[in-house]
Amino acid sequence: MSTTAGWTVDTTGPRTATPPDFRTALDEAATAVDSALEQLLPQPEGLHARVHEAMRYAVFAGGKRLRPFLVLRSAGLFAVKREQAVRVAAAIEALHTYSLVHDDLPCMDDDDLRRGRPTTHRAFDEATAVLAGDALLTVAFEILAADATHDQPAVRCRLVRELALAAGSNGMVGGQMIDMLAPDKTFDADDVIQLQRLKTGALFEFCCVAGAILGQAAAEDEARLRDYARDIGLTFQITDDLLDVLGSAEKTGKAVGKDKDQGKATLVSLWGVDAARSKAQALAQRSVQTLAPYGAGAAALQALPAFLLDRDS
Repeated sequence: MSTTAGWTVDTTGPRTATPPDFRTALDEAATAVDSALEQLLPQPEGLHARVHEAMRYAVFAGGKRLRPFLVLRSAGLFAVKREQAVRVAAAIEALHTYSLVHDDLPCMDDDDLRRGRPTTHRAFDEATAVLAGDALLTVAFEILAADATHDQPAVRCRLVRELALAAGSNGMVGGQMIDMLAPDKTFDADDVIQLQRLKTGALFEFCCVAGAILGQAAAEDEARLRDYARDIGLTFQITDDLLDVLGSAEKTGKAVGKDKDQGKATLVSLWGVDAARSKAQALAQRSVQTLAPYGAGAAALQALPAFLLDRDS
């Protein structure tokens, strides 16, 4: 049990109650980043308007906006200007959306539903979905490189480099490659954790460290936030795998049971439901403790683990 700024976060029981103030903070992050993306994404125009429409269809499909939340709240630890943090949050959401559009393609995960509605390639077509994903990837770096993101060129360059590393062949793309090979491989728990750390965890790390980079914080702050991100990233993945086993398409907004059908090893399939859930709870508790040095300023970040353990979509 952990109490932060009046919020009680129970990370030990089988289920948790997410503090209402946390949900408000998450909604506020989503509103802020959606408003920014509305301004930053191109409006449909010209002979190529269709790709703009597909970009917007994918981005404004809903979602929790966890990654923008992490950027905004980590930046808040270091008194970063709100408008700068929102731009970085918008960039990461654009890049994250690109990864979802491409992951859903028939040549990848072949999904028909994303967030409860047709995936981009189903709503448009495969070629348009590929191009829309490409465009969302590149606009993310356009946003980071702009003067409005930070007045120090070195800070902007650092953000660009860190996101490139997180999203590239030794990050998210590498994790997706491992995931594509998974049905034909025999993975142990360490292999699955490595897959998660690249495919999902690398972007979580960027989101948390981005706040420290924007605030030009100390190296120990970056290290602490990386530790926190790794723990919540694995917590997120375990709960995602639990939803694939125990959830429903109606609540998750996507197909369930696919990992088992494809023969992919997950921590749930390797450890069992109870052991996987216990591991997620232990990781969540550790992540809360990692941010203790920041006091009440980290309350929202410390409430996130309870939300991850309690989620049903």
